[in-house]
Amino acid sequence: MNTLTQTQSDNLTLYFREGNSDKVYQCAIEPAGDGLFAVTFAYGRRGSTLSTGSKTSEPVSYDDAKRIFDKLVREKMAKGYTPGADSTPYIGGNGDKQPSGYLPQLLNPIDEAEVQRLLRDNVHVAQEKFDGRRLLLRKEGAAIDGINRKGLLVGLPEPVFQAFRLMPGDCVLDGESVGDVFHVFDLLTFEGKDIRARKYKNRQIELINLLASVQQRAIRFTETAYTAEHKIRMHATLQAAGKEGIVFKRLDAPYTPGRPNSGGPQLKHKFYATLSAVVSKINAQRSVEIRLFGKDGWHPAGNVTIPPNHRIPVIGVVVEVRYLYATDAGILYQPTYLGERTDIEQHECVRSQLKFKPAAEEAEAA
Repeated sequence: MNTLTQTQSDNLTLYFREGNSDKVYQCAIEPAGDGLFAVTFAYGRRGSTLSTGSKTSEPVSYDDAKRIFDKLVREKMAKGYTPGADSTPYIGGNGDKQPSGYLPQLLNPIDEAEVQRLLRDNVHVAQEKFDGRRLLLRKEGAAIDGINRKGLLVGLPEPVFQAFRLMPGDCVLDGESVGDVFHVFDLLTFEGKDIRARKYKNRQIELINLLASVQQRAIRFTETAYTAEHKIRMHATLQAAGKEGIVFKRLDAPYTPGRPNSGGPQLKHKFYATLSAVVSKINAQRSVEIRLFGKDGWHPAGNVTIPPNHRIPVIGVVVEVRYLYATDAGILYQPTYLGERTDIEQHECVRSQLKFKPAAEEAEAA
């Protein structure tokens, strides 16, 4: 009996480990109603928040789903993947790329001077800016969905899915997904009622009560600093720990989907610079050229090396890059590749993301 027959089921985890590469690929046959089925998948680095999707554009019969599933498994095993169940399974993704009707509230960046002001006011609270993927969780009756920053349906890590099932009543949570943990910081609907127009401090109270009503570990309330003393201490702690950044939110503000043109009630400051860029060329020796969009078209932003544990992205893909600063020509200094971004469009990869050295900023302004 061959290995595929011995290990294959309707929900399979495959993994690939070689050198520094440690990848996971999960696929499943999921009921889609009316006796039909969908073939879903999730992939990425082990321990990270996986990208999800569907191999069936519309529900199909079980026999057709099984054929698609078997073909997918064979293709992955031919590339060196082997069966295993030691990673976080994903649930859902059946409706991947479908609009949800919800959009998250996005944050505008601020500089260090503004950070120092907000640390000492009594209007804003502070929270950690997590290095994960923005995600909404929606529960309506028996239906549970993940929603990405573009408002599209995506799959959920199984621990988060199972924990969310325990929540009483219908609700929508907003937070950041990091591995198999969901860091929640807002509540949009509760007991079937839209509460986005309420003040943030009131939504937080409802959120705390909701989380306290069940016992689970995968959905965690984001620590919030309310006083100047607490905010200053949190800021110093996050910086010392090498965290991504800090977020400030107005306690009296409603929840407004999308991103304001400037300012707004929710603001962010990163301790190191990151940006999203478009791959414009594949170079030799695991390197790609990236570009950003400006007022007069696309501009090169330099090259970035692709680590061995990442696949080389194709031209046109949006990628995330960390860097020290940008030169006055807009070229990234000491860039580090972080991975592909399937939740960001090309038109969002603009030059205004660039963080210059102070001297370069003065030259740009002149």
